Amino acid sequence: MQYLGEILALLVSFSWTISSIYADLACRKIGTMSTNVIRLFMSFILLGAVLWITVGHPYPVYADGKTILWLALSALVGYNFGDWCLFNSYMSIGARFGQLLMTLAPPIAALTGWIFLGEKLSWTSLIAMVVTLAGLAISILGKGDGHKVQLTLPLKGVIFGVGAAMGQGVGLVLSKIGLTYYAEAIPADAPEIVNTMLPFASTMLRAIVGGFGFLAIMALRKEMPVLGAALKNGTGMKYTAIMTVFGPALGVSMSLMAVRYTSAGIASTLMALSPVFIMLPYAIIFKQKIRMRELIGVAVTMLGVALFFLL
Repeated sequence: MQYLGEILALLVSFSWTISSIYADLACRKIGTMSTNVIRLFMSFILLGAVLWITVGHPYPVYADGKTILWLALSALVGYNFGDWCLFNSYMSIGARFGQLLMTLAPPIAALTGWIFLGEKLSWTSLIAMVVTLAGLAISILGKGDGHKVQLTLPLKGVIFGVGAAMGQGVGLVLSKIGLTYYAEAIPADAPEIVNTMLPFASTMLRAIVGGFGFLAIMALRKEMPVLGAALKNGTGMKYTAIMTVFGPALGVSMSLMAVRYTSAGIASTLMALSPVFIMLPYAIIFKQKIRMRELIGVAVTMLGVALFFLL
C-alpha cells in the first residue's frame, strides 16, 4: 500500500494525542505518582503478553548485565524524572502545552548524543533548535504590564515541561546505548523475531524499573495509601488504561511499523505532530480558547521539528 508508513506515522501521532489527553484526566483524578505507577505496570503486562505471543517468552530474553544497567538508567532518567515532570506539567499547564514543550526533546537528545556519544551535530540541527525555541517562545511568552515580555503560563508548569523534555531526550540516548548492548548480546542463531521485537523487550525492561522506581518513591514518602485509593477509583483506572493502550501499546507498535515503511525522518516528523492534533480536542474538553499567537507558535515549532529530522 502506497504511503503506508506515512499513514501509520500519522496514526501514531493521533494515538499519542489520545494518550496525552487521558494522562491529563488520570492525573487530575488519582494524582501523578499513582498514574505513573499504574500505567507502567499495565505497560509491563501488555508488553509481556506481546513478547509471549511473538517470541515465546513473556520477558526480555538474552538481556545481559550491561543491557539491564543502561536501560535501567534510561528508565530512571526518562520515566522517574522525565515522566514525573511531564505529568506534573499536565497538572499545571495542561497536556496541550506540556506536549508542546516536549518538542524540546529532539534538540536535547542531539546535544546529549554529541556530548556522550560523539554524534555529529550539524549546522542544520542548530538552526532547527533555534526555530523550535522561537516557536515555543511565541506560544508561551506575551506582553505584560508596561509592555514587558513575560510568561503567559505558570512558571512551575514550564519548568516541569522543560524537565520532561530533558528526561526524554537524555533517556533516549541512554536507551540507545542499552539497545546497542542488547543487540550485541543476542546470539547469531536466535530467531529473527527476537531482533524485530528488541524495542518491545527494551521498553518492558524500562517499564518495570520505572514502575518500581515510582513505588519506592511513594513508599519513602509514605504515600502507599494514596496508591491504594487510586486502584479503587474506577474512573481514574479507566483513564489510565486508555492512556496505556494508546501510548505504550498501540503508539509504540505503530511507530516501529512506520519506520519500516518510510524514512525515519518523515516518520519522526509526522509522529511529532501531537501538539497540533491535541489543540482542538483539548480546547473542547477543557473549554479553553486557542489564541492566534499560539497557533503561530505551534506552526513555527513544528517547522523546527521538521528541519531537525528532514535536513
